[in-house]
Amino acid sequence: MNKSRLRLSIRTRLTLWYAGALALMLAVYAAGIYLFLRRSLLADLDQSLHENFEVVEGILERAPEGKIRLGLDSHHQEEANWWVEVWSLDRKLLFRSEPFEEGKAEKIGSLLPLSSQGCQTVEPPGGEPVRILTGRHLFEGEPVIIRVAKSMQPLQSALQRLLIVLGVGWPFVVGIAGLGGFFLARRALTPMKIMAGQAKKITAERLSERLPVINPGDEIGWLAVVFNDTLGRLEKSFDQLKRFTADASHELRTPLTALRSVGEVGLRSKRDENSYREIIGSMLEEADKLGQLVDSLLTLARADSGKVKLNLENLDLTGLSREVANHLGALAEEKRQTITVIGGQPVAAAADRWVIRQALINLVDNAIKYSPEGAAIRIGAFESAGAKIVEVKDSGPGIPPAHRERIFDRFYRIDRARSRNLGGTGLGLAIAKWAVEAHGGRIELESEVGKGSTFRIVLPEEAKDVEKNH
Repeated sequence: MNKSRLRLSIRTRLTLWYAGALALMLAVYAAGIYLFLRRSLLADLDQSLHENFEVVEGILERAPEGKIRLGLDSHHQEEANWWVEVWSLDRKLLFRSEPFEEGKAEKIGSLLPLSSQGCQTVEPPGGEPVRILTGRHLFEGEPVIIRVAKSMQPLQSALQRLLIVLGVGWPFVVGIAGLGGFFLARRALTPMKIMAGQAKKITAERLSERLPVINPGDEIGWLAVVFNDTLGRLEKSFDQLKRFTADASHELRTPLTALRSVGEVGLRSKRDENSYREIIGSMLEEADKLGQLVDSLLTLARADSGKVKLNLENLDLTGLSREVANHLGALAEEKRQTITVIGGQPVAAAADRWVIRQALINLVDNAIKYSPEGAAIRIGAFESAGAKIVEVKDSGPGIPPAHRERIFDRFYRIDRARSRNLGGTGLGLAIAKWAVEAHGGRIELESEVGKGSTFRIVLPEEAKDVEKNH
C-alpha cells in the first residue's frame, strides 16, 4: 500500500485525537460513577443491616418451649426480604428465619464461619449474592451470635441498569463529539485552506502578494503575519538582487563600451607611435576601472556567501589610520588636500587588519573624492564606553537626510553623473559596511548639508563578540 495514502490530514488527526481523548475521559468518568454508586449502595445496604441487627437485639424473646424467637410478625419479616440466625457460642442453632426458599439460609450460612465479624458478601453457587452482618449479643445473660442477611439482588439490578445506560450512551456521546470535533476542526482550519490557496498564487513575479490575516490574535493569524513578513523580506531581497544585477550590468558595460570605442577609434586610421600609446593608455585605464569593479563585486559575493574567514589580531587602530593616510596621501595631494590623523595614543581592537583596512581605505577614498580641492580630511581613533571607534571627517557637500538610509546600498549614488566622473563604482561604502558588520560592529553617519560628513566605525570591545567566519 502506498504510504502517502496512509497519511491523514490535520483535520482528521485532530478529530481522532479529540474523539479518542473524550472517549477515554468518558470511560474514566463512567467507571468513577459506577464505583461511586456501587460503594454508596453497598454502604446503604450495610447501614440497613446494622439497623436490622439493632431491631433483632431488641425483639429477641424466649419462646414458651424454651427456645428463642423474634417478637416480630413472620409475614412482615418475609416482606422485609431479610433473614436472621441466632447461634450459641458452642455452635448450636437457636433460631433461624426462612423468608427465602427452603434450605437457602442453611446453604448460605454454611459458606461463612461463625467466627466472622462485620459485613461480608457471600455468593452461593448458582444463587444470588447475599450481604451478611455477623455480631455478638448478650441475651438474658447468655452470649449469642446473631446473623442478619439481605439479598444483594436490588443493588445488582440498579448497577446493571446503570451499566446499560452508560454502555448505550458512551458510543453515542463519543460519536456526537467526534462529529462536532470534525466540524470544529474544519472551521478552525478553514483559514489555512484559504492561506494555502493564496500561497499557490505567489511566484517570483508576484512577491507583492500577501496571505490574508483573518484573525491576527490566534496562532494561524500569527503564522500568516510571520509568513507575510518573510514574503516582505524576500520581495526586498529580490528587488535588491534585480537592482544589483541591473546596476552591475550597467557598470560593467560602461568600461567595456569605453574599451571598445577607444579600440575602434584607434583602428580607423593609421597613427603614429605616440597616438597609439595614448590609445593603449586609455584602454588600460578603463581596464583598471573594470578590474576594480570586478574585485569589488567578488568581495561582496564572498561576503554574501558567508565564507570569508576573519584572521583576528590585536590591531592598533591609530597605527592603521596613519598607514591608510600615507597610502592615500598621493591621491589627496592631487587635489591639494591634507589628511590629518588626530590623536597619538594606541587604540587596540580585535580585528582582521586587511578587512578593516579595506573599510577605512574606502571611507577615506570617499572623503577625498567628494571633498573640494584644498580641503582638510581628519582621521581619529579613540575609545568610548568600551567600544573602539575610528572617525573619518570630510569637508564635502554633505548627505541630505533623504539619502542617508540608502547611502550604504550597493551602486547607490546621490549624483550618478558626478560619482561616475569621480571614478566611483558605488560599492565602496557597501564594502565598508560589510567589513565592519563582519566584526560585530556598525558604521554610523553624521552629516550636515554644505558642511561635510563624519563616518564612524564602531567595533566591539572584545574578540568574543566577533564571529570568525562570515
